[in-house]
Amino acid sequence: MLLEVKDLNTYYGESHVLQGISLTVDKGELVCLLGRNGMGKSTTLKSIMGLVKPRSGSIVFKGQDILQLPAHKTARFGIGYVPETREIFPNLTVTDNLLLGIKKGKYSHELTDEWTLERIYNHFPILKARGDNKGFQLSGGEQQMLTIARTLMGNPELLLIDEPTEGLAPVMVEEVRDVLIQINKVGVAILLVEHNIKVALAMAHRLYLMGKAHVGFEGTPEDLVKQPEIKQQYLEV
Repeated sequence: MLLEVKDLNTYYGESHVLQGISLTVDKGELVCLLGRNGMGKSTTLKSIMGLVKPRSGSIVFKGQDILQLPAHKTARFGIGYVPETREIFPNLTVTDNLLLGIKKGKYSHELTDEWTLERIYNHFPILKARGDNKGFQLSGGEQQMLTIARTLMGNPELLLIDEPTEGLAPVMVEEVRDVLIQINKVGVAILLVEHNIKVALAMAHRLYLMGKAHVGFEGTPEDLVKQPEIKQQYLEV
């Protein structure tokens, strides 16, 4: 198992935001975390990454408990984080944004191929065409592509991606979806928070549906399609 989260409890002040969350992501899997707004999906990713400190539970990545690691050490251990806010550098070119994703030093990982600029541009031809453009000159979809690509430059084994299709035009939603499928096929595991149920069903190997601060359902897309009452209970449909 690549990632195993057990009984995770996270608070914001006295607000118990995550109440015993447990989930797994295996090597090469694409797992989607779904649910209505305010259920704790983004907090789950931030807790795994080390951006928010859980009070209890365990986060085991490649056999090591990383619960107490700060975010920069979690990243060096092989986890990449793509925030919903994208956080590109607007006054730097696309190429310079990508180069900033390279991590100094070495860490052990099992990916056979490193992500170089050439490889990134093969997977993201739209970024190659915009290589000399500055971040603020990109569309929302192009900025999302850039954020994902910049994170890949750190050679993660697992990507945590928060709402990558939020606010995008339908054509860009499809492009982002297809890029994520391609990335997963070359060996990068993905834990994805996604509001678009159609996108999630098209990509995921497994799904977790979150109720208020807890996981209420786990299964395959096929399992969910067969249980419309579950979808109605946990999703905004």
